[in-house]
Amino acid sequence: MLNLTLWVVQIFLALFFIGAAIPKITGRGLEQWIGFSDLPRPLVFSIGIAEVLGGLGLVLPMATGILPWLTPLAAIGLAVNVLMASGFHIRADERLNAIETTLWASIAAIIAIGRWNLVHIAITPSALIAALTLTLPAAIVIVIVLLRRPAIESRPEMQ
Repeated sequence: MLNLTLWVVQIFLALFFIGAAIPKITGRGLEQWIGFSDLPRPLVFSIGIAEVLGGLGLVLPMATGILPWLTPLAAIGLAVNVLMASGFHIRADERLNAIETTLWASIAAIIAIGRWNLVHIAITPSALIAALTLTLPAAIVIVIVLLRRPAIESRPEMQ
């Protein structure tokens, strides 16, 4: 059951990051993302590429059996990436967005903890269960934040 739960969370997070990367790579729809207009285009593009690679790294190494130890490292990389985004939101006084991105980072960190046995570091089952119990409230808070976010047309910075 634990393995199945980790797979579901990994796939969900991978799809989220790949979906979030598409506007950053293509340059279309970036007006929906707060703060990206202030960053140089090559940096935004490289963030998108890192998110695609991280998303693929959450699933493909374990699914194919090729270098499966890359999965927890991809999760750590995504967590660091998203924590840096939280820093941007804090600097811009966007507290709600900072909380949301921190929760995404916590989910990625939980995947790293759950898959850490691939790099031969023993994690007790109780520690893993405790970490996974944090995933559900984090996901609920993220959904609430996303649903409460105003539509693009009604955002003051877009008018």
